[in-house]
Amino acid sequence: MRRHQQGMTMIGLLCVLALVGVVVYAGIRLTPVYLNYLKVVRSLDAAAADAKGDGADQARLVNALAKQWEVQDIEVPDYKDVEITKEDTGIELHVNYDQTVPYVANVSLSVHFDKTVKVQ
Repeated sequence: MRRHQQGMTMIGLLCVLALVGVVVYAGIRLTPVYLNYLKVVRSLDAAAADAKGDGADQARLVNALAKQWEVQDIEVPDYKDVEITKEDTGIELHVNYDQTVPYVANVSLSVHFDKTVKVQ
């Protein structure tokens, strides 16, 4: 008979695998949400780059945002939810939204996104 046991028991291994499974499943559920956020950021940057130069105004930025939202196929948030404000240094595009995805039964994961892009 061995005096010192080495390794993990089957119950310990199952507990570790269950915890890893919970985290991996959360990552799988949140991946589309973060990919959508990356499309929103890419669209804001592209709209700011399109409006840069010839005296950007609000109407031109809204049109650029609408085009980018259509090209990127973004559903959440709407391009009308982007706040366009004029600052001393230029115009700022600001989007602030929450997105919730179902996880298991009545448990959901909620993510908050906040991004500001400056048009010089």
